[in-house]
Amino acid sequence: MTTLENNGRLTYAYAVLRRGARPPAGLVGIGEAPVHTVAEGRLAALVSAVPAAEFDQPQVRERLEDLAWLEATARAHRRVVDEAAAEVGVLPLRLVTVYHDEDSVRAALVAHAERFGRLLARLDGRLEWGVKAYAQATEGRPAAGHEPAARRPAAEAETGREFLRRRLRDRKVKDSARQEADGLARTVHDTLTQAAEDSRLHRPQDPKLAEAVAASGAADGDGHAPAGSRAAVVRGPNLLNGAYLVRREEAGAFAERVGELAARSPALRIELTGPWAPYSFTDLPDEAP
Repeated sequence: MTTLENNGRLTYAYAVLRRGARPPAGLVGIGEAPVHTVAEGRLAALVSAVPAAEFDQPQVRERLEDLAWLEATARAHRRVVDEAAAEVGVLPLRLVTVYHDEDSVRAALVAHAERFGRLLARLDGRLEWGVKAYAQATEGRPAAGHEPAARRPAAEAETGREFLRRRLRDRKVKDSARQEADGLARTVHDTLTQAAEDSRLHRPQDPKLAEAVAASGAADGDGHAPAGSRAAVVRGPNLLNGAYLVRREEAGAFAERVGELAARSPALRIELTGPWAPYSFTDLPDEAP
């Protein structure tokens, strides 16, 4: 990209929306730059100016290795997308979607008009909710996947046969708890899939990472950032990491459904996050992967 003619600035695009949609006023993006819309045809993009010294090639590839820079960029990107999504239907764009100038943004809107239009039609009036389920210890039973080391007698006081029996008993308890928790997590997902318009299963998360992310307030691996810092909570293995597409007017009923499932699933710790922009649903069913 040539940058001199743009006074060292490039155009960063956060999301696509319908032309005429009114996102919240006063949005600020990366580097606290004001966010505005660039319209073309029936579509528009939320954009702001960013310094070419950081976002032009090849500098941006080097910057992606800088975790502090990447986290700050991701936070600003998600803040713009989520604040806009709270008011209007948006199609989130990938992190670090950068164009030479606003004419290049208009050209992209023309080039992808059909696909963007179909996605917006599918996602309009819908938001994404995240549901995670972790195995949880219940009274008299360890969390599935966690060794009950604290209740073991000292190994020196056991005979070899007693030791093997205890290990076998612990393994059976552990396997039984895990099977029960896995079954409950599948039931939770099946139930919520029926309550939502669409769903996605993400890879399970490391529970220690989830605890650290929740405590820090940073975005998690699925692009979801809690509103504020939370106290650290001990979690067992992550058995469900789902995303659910729900109509705005049905959000309350969906949240109540999650609460009901949590109340009757004591072997699981179920966490609901959102609503988010529909990050997990920006593909089309008939698109090639």
